[in-house]
Amino acid sequence: MNPLPYSAPADRNKQPILDVLRTVLPAHGSALEIASGTGQHVTWFAAALPQWTWQPTDADAALFPAIAERIAQEALPNVRPPVLLDVTAPRWPSDGPEFAQRFDAIFCANMLHIAPWPCCAGLMQGAARYLAPQGLLVTYGPYLEDEVVTAPGNLSFDASLKARDPAWGLRRREHVEAEAKRVGLVLRQRHAMPANNLLLVFTRQG
Repeated sequence: MNPLPYSAPADRNKQPILDVLRTVLPAHGSALEIASGTGQHVTWFAAALPQWTWQPTDADAALFPAIAERIAQEALPNVRPPVLLDVTAPRWPSDGPEFAQRFDAIFCANMLHIAPWPCCAGLMQGAARYLAPQGLLVTYGPYLEDEVVTAPGNLSFDASLKARDPAWGLRRREHVEAEAKRVGLVLRQRHAMPANNLLLVFTRQG
């Protein structure tokens, strides 16, 4: 059997992210994960937060067997099968019936810097459509910030991303906030994370 796709950064950051999620999420609810990738995050969170139901998604259906295998290995009844989702699409998911429910949390890690900038607007617009009234949008990853010195490692990472694809690169936190505000979402919490990452929590205005 071929080994499952594996992300070393996802393995390193899953517990620090979970530690913050425990402080910001209510005791139970439904969560939509954007860009689930290898499935390491969603299975880790679902095992630790069994009162939450998780819906993994990705824009690459080739990753679905690995996600499904991880769900099966952990025997997680609170994780649904992964579905195809393009954040820039006017409805989610991209195939099959549109989500009928509204989610208590939407989680997106390490997508914004390895996707074209319009994906940020798509993420915010989709969150505004599919979040429950008191729902939270949680993003995680490296950011640039006004009046905050960028760590040398993040500068090198940004340069390497742009060399791979000029449409990629670390996003400025203030620009992400501006996209959120256009659809009625505001930044409520900023958590400094290991390896010069940030975890941001957005909610509806008011």
